[in-house]
Amino acid sequence: MGRSPHHRKRTWWLGLGLTGALAGIGMSAAQLQGFQRLGLSGLTVTIALGIIAGNTVFPRMAVHTATGVDFSKSTLLRAGIILYGFRITFQQIGQVGWAGVLIDVLMVGLTFLIAVYLGTRAFRLDRQTSMLIGAGSAICGAAAVMATEPIVRGQAHKVSVAVATVVVFGTLAMFIYPLLYAHLGLSQHAFGIFAGSTIHEVAQVIAAGKSVSDEVAGIAVIEKMLRVMMLAPFLLLLSAAQASRGSGGHAARDSAGTARAYVPWFALLFIGASAMNSLQLLPAGLVSSLVQVDTLLLAMAMAALGLRTHVGAIRQAGVKPLLLAATLFIFLAVGGYGVNRMVAQWLG
Repeated sequence: MGRSPHHRKRTWWLGLGLTGALAGIGMSAAQLQGFQRLGLSGLTVTIALGIIAGNTVFPRMAVHTATGVDFSKSTLLRAGIILYGFRITFQQIGQVGWAGVLIDVLMVGLTFLIAVYLGTRAFRLDRQTSMLIGAGSAICGAAAVMATEPIVRGQAHKVSVAVATVVVFGTLAMFIYPLLYAHLGLSQHAFGIFAGSTIHEVAQVIAAGKSVSDEVAGIAVIEKMLRVMMLAPFLLLLSAAQASRGSGGHAARDSAGTARAYVPWFALLFIGASAMNSLQLLPAGLVSSLVQVDTLLLAMAMAALGLRTHVGAIRQAGVKPLLLAATLFIFLAVGGYGVNRMVAQWLG
């Protein structure tokens, strides 16, 4: 028997309140010194809280909160990806030059292709998990995993596994990269480009960069945000590729039964938000508020994702996702260094 509209409205509000509360706790906890030293963002802490709640108390309250939790996991996620565009500007490209652009293009493309190839062939993972881990490693960590999910329709536990790999190896990068600085023979500017083009999360890039110097951190963040800007074209290309394969995902079909690309509208609006921010069409105070709202929306989506994740399903995934992520981590560090040096010599 179907639920009444009143019941659905009530579960919508209660579910929204639950994800909002978890997001608030997660973002507040991320400000604590211990979490900051580890470079863990509010999103990472929030999904951990969501998984804990999802496997303890949430099953007993799911019937009362399901509508709002699922709204947070889908609609609020897309809204958060759109507002993410207000964090970056097209002018940032000029600060890293064409070399920085080319390095990011190569790293994003190669990392994702290696992830899909090795994930499905060498590690015998399903294509969804391989793509999600590849997107997180190639572009911007958890945010990229979540943005890719609507295209590949990854299940909650697959998304959580992908996010977990980003946390593990991104955290490892924060400690390893500062140690590499003394041995790689790179200038501070070049090392900043290297760090920004190869470390997973923005927070992890900042932490690693500041361990060397403020100059390295500044360049690394600009290079990283340029990499984030590639999220939108990446989603459009991935959607078209999914359609050409005639696979599930969001590949729609026309009246003749031919697969056609699903256009992720939130990716286009993400570009629009970046353009507005680049042209400074909105007051700085409003942009700052939008960025804060964006952090909350993404955190609520992470909380919802955690609530819908079952530890048993993650355990069932086994060690293979970690092995794939470890391989990608090695490629990002070693192959990324090679790509950085090659492009620097070519355009230098």
